[in-house]
Amino acid sequence: MTQSEQLHEWIEQSNNIVFFGGAGVSTESNIPDFRSVDGLYNQQYDYPPETILSHSFFIQNTEEFYRFYRNKMIIEDAKPNDAHIALANLEKQGKLKAVITQNIDGLHQKAGSKEVLELHGSVHRNYCMDCRTFYPLDEITSQKGVPVCSCGGTIKPDVVLYEEGLDSYVLEKSISYIKNADVLIIGGTSLAVYPAAGLIDYYQGDKLVLINKSKTSRNAHANLEINDSIGKTLRPWA
Repeated sequence: MTQSEQLHEWIEQSNNIVFFGGAGVSTESNIPDFRSVDGLYNQQYDYPPETILSHSFFIQNTEEFYRFYRNKMIIEDAKPNDAHIALANLEKQGKLKAVITQNIDGLHQKAGSKEVLELHGSVHRNYCMDCRTFYPLDEITSQKGVPVCSCGGTIKPDVVLYEEGLDSYVLEKSISYIKNADVLIIGGTSLAVYPAAGLIDYYQGDKLVLINKSKTSRNAHANLEINDSIGKTLRPWA
């Protein structure tokens, strides 16, 4: 049996699949990944992206943060690809219980997925740091410089920056889904960013699928390993 046939069999036989994904899920929608050769980490800025995308930089250099953020983190015309659509379809069929994502682009929801746990937040949610009023993405894109609330407070994207902790509710819910999953599919992530990468340690089953173009540090733990594009691999369900 080929790897694709094995994946097909496991998906068709299961009604308790959980998907855990990273940047590689969205690169096929032309959203740059952080660590690939053409990703954000290999481009030149006044500061490295890890510095700009940190909490302390946001507080101390808010205008510079927003210059980078609007330029590089917001891709408004991005559309869901076959991977996003396949996952939404599997949820509609009652097979997929949840999508757990490290991405902040909202493409899973755009494709129709309902149970999406965003470990690192979303560009589509923004809030005033003073009065906590929430704002949609267009409030960030329509304002110049540092976006300001009607109360005068600074608006911050509801994304998890470096030096910030993950939302405990999202984390606990993700752990619960992974613990109880029959099939866990991990796709498009190098499994290098913690604590998110450590979530797979909670999986207790024997159908751990790793779909990634390159090897990860966890390949030895996989029951099925597919080194290919995630969109191409999940296309039969799209």
